[in-house]
Amino acid sequence: MTSAEIGVFGGSGFYSFLEGVETVDVDTPYGPPSAPPAIGEVGGRRVAFVPRHGVKHELPPHRINYRANVWAMKELGVQRIFGPCAAGSLRAGVRIGDFVVCDQLVDRTRSRPHTFYDGPVTTHISFADPYCETMRTVVIDEGRKLDIPLHPTGTMVVIEGPRFSSRAESRWFASEGWDTLNMTGYPEALLARELELCYANLSLITDYDVGVEDAPPVTHEDVIQAFHQNLENLRRLLFAAIPALPAERDCACATALEHARFEV
Repeated sequence: MTSAEIGVFGGSGFYSFLEGVETVDVDTPYGPPSAPPAIGEVGGRRVAFVPRHGVKHELPPHRINYRANVWAMKELGVQRIFGPCAAGSLRAGVRIGDFVVCDQLVDRTRSRPHTFYDGPVTTHISFADPYCETMRTVVIDEGRKLDIPLHPTGTMVVIEGPRFSSRAESRWFASEGWDTLNMTGYPEALLARELELCYANLSLITDYDVGVEDAPPVTHEDVIQAFHQNLENLRRLLFAAIPALPAERDCACATALEHARFEV
C-alpha cells in the first residue's frame, strides 16, 4: 500500500490541500473513512490528506466516522496528524483570522463513539496534555517566522453540533476561561493518542461565538466565508510546519499505551 508519514484532516473548504496526488482506498474495522486518502509530498515529506466532512461536505460533525479516519491514517504509516479546523472565538482578544495552537481541550459531545478500546482489555489513556508538544512548538515557531497572527496556547471546547451554541451556553464556556469552540476536535485528538500518533490542532478563528459581547448570531455562511478568506495563511503555515518536523519522535505520544492497560 502507498504510505505516508504525516496526515492532515482538512476542515471546511480545505479540500484542495494537495494537488496532483494519488488517491488510495483503505479498509478499516470501522468502515470507510470520510473519503479515500489523497497522498502527495510537501517539502519532501509524504503526506496523507482526508477531508473529515467528506469531499462534498456531506458529513455533519456528529456523523463523521472519526475512528475510521484515524485508523486509516495509521494503516498508511502516518505517525503525526495535523487537525486544522474552523473555530469560534470565546474571547474578544482572539480575533477573526487569528490562529490558536490549542494546548487543552474540553469535551462537551455526547453521542459519538470515542474510543478504540471497548474491551476485553481495559485501556486507560493519559489525556492530560491532549496535543503533541513537539508539533505545537514547530507550528508556533513557523507561524511566528511567517508573521501569521497566532496564539501559542488556548483551550478548545468541543460541542456536539450540528447546531451552534445558545447565548447562555456560550457565556458559560467563556466564563470558564475557554478560548475557542469547535465541533470536530473530539474525539479526533483522543483517537490519535490511543493509536500512539502525534496530533496537533490549528484553530482558524472564523467568528465570534454569541456569548462574546455584541457578537451577532453566527451562520454557516459566515464561517465558510471567513475560512476561505484565511485559507492561504493556513496553507502557508502547514507547508512550513510539515517539513520542519523532526524525523524522530521522542514525545510521550509515541509511547501512550505503556502502562495504560489493565491485564490480569
